[in-house]
Amino acid sequence: MNSARISELLKTNPKTSKHWGLYLGSRSQGMDGALGIAVAKKLAKRAVDRNKLKRFIRESTRQPHSAILEAHDIVIRLKKPIGQATRGRLRSMEFGALKAQLAELI
Repeated sequence: MNSARISELLKTNPKTSKHWGLYLGSRSQGMDGALGIAVAKKLAKRAVDRNKLKRFIRESTRQPHSAILEAHDIVIRLKKPIGQATRGRLRSMEFGALKAQLAELI
């Protein structure tokens, strides 16, 4: 998915939870659904945590029960900072909460 398409989708109204935003758009004619992931450096300071979140998002959209990607172009975006109570590090308890919130959206 190119940056113009991601910007276009981010202008739509998201389906949200506490930490995540899910932006849906109709897929392009004759194209497969595409996935965009936005985890800003300001919200997740450590590259390790950003990459862990991105890997989890990709894996959760590959699951057979999430047919949302087949019908739409989607962008999943982190909305709030993580690790504020743990000096910027994503701990397993917080990661579990983020996983649960994302699972509810998808």
